Amino acid sequence: MSGDKQEAPWPLPRFYFSVDIGGTEASFRDINGLDTETQIIEYRSGNSPDFSVVKMPGIKRTGNVVLRKGVFAKDNAFWDWYSQIKLNTIERQTVTIKLLDEAGAPTMVWTLKNAWPTKVTGTELDAEANEAAIEMLELAHEGLMIENG
Repeated sequence: MSGDKQEAPWPLPRFYFSVDIGGTEASFRDINGLDTETQIIEYRSGNSPDFSVVKMPGIKRTGNVVLRKGVFAKDNAFWDWYSQIKLNTIERQTVTIKLLDEAGAPTMVWTLKNAWPTKVTGTELDAEANEAAIEMLELAHEGLMIENG
């Protein structure tokens, strides 16, 4: 054993993150849907001695990303972006989500390519509620890049 004391590796906390949408910093309460998967192609040759299929990687698929944030007076940025959808045209943005360490430096970065709003949901209203008003933005995108470290 050497005299150097190495810190135990701890998982990163998930509550300190930042979001950049097309060069504009935005604050969100939570983010879901940062996933990607690959379709499976099953194939078997007619002359294969094995009585089973071979599984090969196919097309990558990504789900929509859901972002939730508090509602603020005179903040219509997401509704304005969503209202630009006309006849298959929309301004697509690069969305960068960074998980930050204690010093505010990015430790893990997710980048959504060509993202656009597919759904905007206003807050639920309840006269007996005691929570902040939250709206939801759902983004479709054409690829998810992940950088760790």
